[in-house]
Amino acid sequence: MASLSTPPVGVFLVLALSGDIEAGPALLGATAIVVLTAFLLNPYGADLAQVTRYARDLSNGVETPPPALRTGLTADLLAALGQLRRTWKAHNADLTTLVRFHESLIESLPGPLFLLNRQRRIVRANLAASAIFGRQLQGRDLAAMIRTPALMDATARVLKGGAGADVEVSLRGPTDLDFRAMLEPLRESGPAGTVAVLTLHDITALKRMEQMRADFVANASHELRTPLSALLGFIETLRGPARDDAEARERFLAIMFDQASRMSRLVADLLNLSRIELNEHTRPDGLTALPPVLKRIADGLEIQAGQRSMTIELAMPPDLPMVKGKADELEQIFQNLMDNALKYGRQGGVVRVEARLTDDLPAGLAGRARTAVAVAVRDEGDGIEKEHLPRLTERFFRVDAARSRQLGGTGLGLAIVKHLVNRHRGLLTIDSTIGVGSVFTVYLPADGA
Repeated sequence: MASLSTPPVGVFLVLALSGDIEAGPALLGATAIVVLTAFLLNPYGADLAQVTRYARDLSNGVETPPPALRTGLTADLLAALGQLRRTWKAHNADLTTLVRFHESLIESLPGPLFLLNRQRRIVRANLAASAIFGRQLQGRDLAAMIRTPALMDATARVLKGGAGADVEVSLRGPTDLDFRAMLEPLRESGPAGTVAVLTLHDITALKRMEQMRADFVANASHELRTPLSALLGFIETLRGPARDDAEARERFLAIMFDQASRMSRLVADLLNLSRIELNEHTRPDGLTALPPVLKRIADGLEIQAGQRSMTIELAMPPDLPMVKGKADELEQIFQNLMDNALKYGRQGGVVRVEARLTDDLPAGLAGRARTAVAVAVRDEGDGIEKEHLPRLTERFFRVDAARSRQLGGTGLGLAIVKHLVNRHRGLLTIDSTIGVGSVFTVYLPADGA
């Protein structure tokens, strides 16, 4: 306002100095001009001050209502500022939507994904990666989680500007996983120095199919050789020396039936185990109440128990929580354990099945669940030597092979139990005391654990 009143005031000053008007009127005129200019421009100055504060609030992200203005010029300025604000908000909304879409896209990828900086540290990881490696991944060195030398070498080359790489990675743990790791450099550096992307594609099922094919041939040929040799021997005898011996024929046919039945059970267990191992890395959905499952198994084994004058006792609280898993697979677990307890327990003894909720978890389960339902199957058998306990769940391992075959065992029951428990992300523990008996305890994560 002072600058606008300066030219008229200067005119009065020149006239007063030249003597054309007296100093008093000149001073009075100059004062009047200054006052009038200030009066006329004051609304504009006030409006501009409000527009300035409004613009400053917007730049700081403060949402305030537009000020009420008194002059048309500043109102036009405010309208232009409002239009700029609306355009900026629409553009910002588009950017936010795009960012959220990209975030959702990354998080929804079925395989683990990592964004890496030049120091090999993780800038970002998606949900699939967190599910396998844990939640606190940002800032960690990739080598702290995946120690495969081939992947580390490929990562070093890519981070130095080399071409992408494709290697196989194996993760060993309660459930072994195999991945195809694909590492690619980014054309331009991203936020937080991101220079490369690593994706893991699960090939566990393919690897297991290859291994199972090899194991099946080796194990089946070994286990089937004995009964097949027996069958061929008896057939040859029946076709030769015992052709007309009715008594020998009946005895041999009974033995042949037992051997053929054994082979049938063996093939059934092998196929069952192969199917379980194929799906072991995938956790089953749904919830199951264990008391009805255990009661149904005990009722089904009542006749078998009676043949050896044995009883099955169930003990479980009425408020036992449900567990995560499939009822038919859980039934298979406890069917095998209770059947073994009846086979190897003392005649006339008791098989005790106890279920309880516990937060005192074994070391192998403590980091994966807070509480679990523990189901212990206790027999009163002869017990098992301590050195044999770690191998009980191996395929075809038997402490007493002759007794196992005599009782109709295939050597696969506990292997099936182990892999089914692993599939349910649980744990199997075995304790045994010579002359007292054995306890097989299955820990399954409780609902909400």
